[in-house]
Amino acid sequence: MAKPTAPYVGKTGKADLDPEVFAEPFHMALVHEAVRAELNARRRGTASTRTRGEVAMTGAKAFRQKGTGRARAGALSVPHRKGGGVAFGPKPRGYAVKVNRKARRRALRAALTLHAERGSLAVIEASAFDSPSTRRASEALDGFGQGRALVVFAREGEEAAVKSFRNLRQVEVLPADAVGVADIVGAARLVLSDAALEGLTRVAKSPAPEEVAA
Repeated sequence: MAKPTAPYVGKTGKADLDPEVFAEPFHMALVHEAVRAELNARRRGTASTRTRGEVAMTGAKAFRQKGTGRARAGALSVPHRKGGGVAFGPKPRGYAVKVNRKARRRALRAALTLHAERGSLAVIEASAFDSPSTRRASEALDGFGQGRALVVFAREGEEAAVKSFRNLRQVEVLPADAVGVADIVGAARLVLSDAALEGLTRVAKSPAPEEVAA
């Protein structure tokens, strides 16, 4: 089996990919679980409504019990009256879903492998950008497919390259330590800097602390 590779954008040549990471079969259930957990974690969960006990409303009866010819009525704060509280409305809550670290790493490997297999993964040499240049960034991506691109950088020493890519349309720039399975799966094209490729490879391969202890 040939060792997986990815082309460089902006220059000739190919980068070698670690077969332990970029040869993972696609696991739909694991990827779905990881994406769902990440998207849930991004929800703020701040939606809130007032119950009938929280609305600013008088506690007096709307009108007397008998003698009016109308149906009897109690507090004005009931949900079916205007200005009343909301029944079963949302309250602040957390949407976090736990995913095992082994499953998350396996989903990350599957997402990276998917891009590598379909030819939508490329590597960029961030050190080649000695100063910010949006034109050079655009030219580097011109020959690399169509659709929304996700460009991932490491943070140290790559500021010029980050500034070069972040102004391009349909291009999202993320630091390597913030990218998730949902970002990778949702991108039509994935471009990694050399340092980001090394970092994601290390994260996808590294065992959890309890696995090391075992």
